[in-house]
Amino acid sequence: MTQTILCAVDVNRVKDEVKVLQTAARLAAAENAQLDVITVLPDYGMSWVGGYFDEKHTKEARKHAKEALNNLVEEALGPEANANVRHVVAVGTAYHEILETAEKDGADLIVLGAHRPDLKDYLLGPNAARVVRHSKCSVYVVR
Repeated sequence: MTQTILCAVDVNRVKDEVKVLQTAARLAAAENAQLDVITVLPDYGMSWVGGYFDEKHTKEARKHAKEALNNLVEEALGPEANANVRHVVAVGTAYHEILETAEKDGADLIVLGAHRPDLKDYLLGPNAARVVRHSKCSVYVVR
């Protein structure tokens, strides 16, 4: 049975996420695991802001995020490795979509980064903390 590692990245933080992707790729190589990479777009349709965005906007945002995710993975891991990575673009709340994708795809490990903390969330960012707390599989946090 092939193991799966799900790596969560923010395509807007390219510099920070390269290290996260490289760590996930090393772990996947060591375990001979499939590497899946996810990025999550906010769901504007759920709030009062949603009235200003139509379905076409979300479709375009998803398309651009997929391109940005592909470019980020290729930059971090190279084109050959990128060809073997499954790219996932989800829309919603970051921690919820990461957990849901990990559960649905049977991920054995989630790899994600922790941003420099503010005083209010000193140990981990709010999304990383929620993923760690609620995940049914192991979570590897890259600083």
